[in-house]
Amino acid sequence: MKRIAAALLAASLPGLASAAEINLVDQLAEGGAAVLVTLGLSILFLAVTIERFLHLRARAVVPSGLVARIEPLWTAHRFAEIDKLLAEDGSTLARVVAWLVAHRHQPYEVVSSAAGDMASMELRQHQQKAYALAIVATVAPIVGLLGTVVGMIEAFHVIAYAEGMGNPALLAGGISKALVNTAAGLTVALPALGMHHYFKHCLATLGLALEREINALINQRFLPQPEAPALRMVQHAH
Repeated sequence: MKRIAAALLAASLPGLASAAEINLVDQLAEGGAAVLVTLGLSILFLAVTIERFLHLRARAVVPSGLVARIEPLWTAHRFAEIDKLLAEDGSTLARVVAWLVAHRHQPYEVVSSAAGDMASMELRQHQQKAYALAIVATVAPIVGLLGTVVGMIEAFHVIAYAEGMGNPALLAGGISKALVNTAAGLTVALPALGMHHYFKHCLATLGLALEREINALINQRFLPQPEAPALRMVQHAH
């Protein structure tokens, strides 16, 4: 428990002296249920962050050059090769393009609306997977504050049954343990909040790129092209 508690605050309290660090570890180990809950939230934060770094990438959402490889095959009507290429890619863009290929005989309005819905659903799934970071950023400081309040109550309870304020160490020790809960909660909440906004920005950027690729392909393959005006022969009077 002491090693885990030390790792929890090591990044946020680098300037403490060695003796103070040892005391802080002892206080974290005795911080009670609030520290354990904060530790669980920190594990959730790390797990979600690692998972998002592995899966929320351009390669998994909108790989570069995929549409450029598809277009000559589409022009040559080699749809079997397109299906194989898209199945091997497995990205969000590949799944949307695969649907477009399968429904290539549908009108522009149908494929445009359906492709937009598919892309939006895929992006919402990515957003939902990162939502746990917002939960951690919201809950962790509240848990820390609750631990602080409980610790303060316990500290004054000890003073009430001791010899008044004749021993200030009793009150100081209790308050120190209580404030450690707040520090632990903020230590987890701040990076969780930062990573939540980081992944939100990444998702918005990838979403814009995905929309551009899909719209470009739909406009090229499904949008009716205007017919060139017929040439009119003008007879000149002699």
